[in-house]
Amino acid sequence: MYTFLVVMDIILAFALTAVVLLQPSKSDALQGLMSGNNESFFSKNKSRTREAMLAKLTVVLAILFAIVTIALNLVTK
Repeated sequence: MYTFLVVMDIILAFALTAVVLLQPSKSDALQGLMSGNNESFFSKNKSRTREAMLAKLTVVLAILFAIVTIALNLVTK
């Protein structure tokens, strides 16, 4: 059980790191504020974009990582 949890923790850590690095930069968000009109296809369908999918995947992986890490801590005691 201990070995399984350690392997899962390592896999989740690498997956979480990869998903975070794949997310786009938010540095051009200030340009949208200054231009005024932000009505576009992507702003209307924001929940279906790759960026939204990566954000949801980040949350899921972070929760799984926390659960596995807590379980790993409970198993070792």
